[in-house]
Amino acid sequence: MSAAVELAGAGKEFGPVTALTDIDLTIGAGEFVSLIGPSGCGKSTLLRLVADLEQPTSGTVTVTGKPARQARLDQDYGIAFQQAGLLDWRSVAENVELPLQVHGVGRAERRARAAELLELVGLADFARSRPGELSGGMQQRVAIARALAPSPKLLLMDEPFGALDEMTRERMQAELLRIAGETGAAVLFVTHSIPEAVVLSDRVVVMSPRPGRVTEIVAGRRPGTVPDDPGAVEYVRETTAFFEAVTAVREALRKGAAE
Repeated sequence: MSAAVELAGAGKEFGPVTALTDIDLTIGAGEFVSLIGPSGCGKSTLLRLVADLEQPTSGTVTVTGKPARQARLDQDYGIAFQQAGLLDWRSVAENVELPLQVHGVGRAERRARAAELLELVGLADFARSRPGELSGGMQQRVAIARALAPSPKLLLMDEPFGALDEMTRERMQAELLRIAGETGAAVLFVTHSIPEAVVLSDRVVVMSPRPGRVTEIVAGRRPGTVPDDPGAVEYVRETTAFFEAVTAVREALRKGAAE
């Protein structure tokens, strides 16, 4: 099976500014990888290269074994941002259906897929509601369902929980782990939170200040031994291994900033 993402010597310049340089990174199928680094280090730019929303100035970007542009056209990935970006004039179900509608999927198939996904994210009872009637966490779950609509092999997530309160954020982290486990999708996740990166990820990619480059990769503590236990994430957060990984990421960030 092809890797979900492969970047080889990838760089990005915006005029005279070098945002990213010499990025070498491979994300395996089904793997959860977080990007963390200081503001302005190019985390979101890297994600946008993978999404083909920006094109690299140097190097190559391959997604599910294809050039990034072809992967975008084939809907091989879903994407979610910090703001849910839902359309207020459409129902929750209609928002989830949108990517399928754009690509000409028939109404019956769209509705069946939306119903399946809303059940997956625990919002089946809100299919006919409008986004404005939902809480922030519920809106983000709709956005995740929409990103999953085309059955992508990869989820790209740019600080999707950044605007949520801490308790909602922790619930959404557990929900995302469950969804990723059930769908088998790989995840590339941008965050500023060290504990969030550690508890969600198989690997945490630490980036330097601009020009962004990968300075270190730290093993995360993604729960995996008891995937059906709703307390699994809470358990991991209390372990010594979790705190050690948080310290390792923090030290890697300090080291990268000093270089």
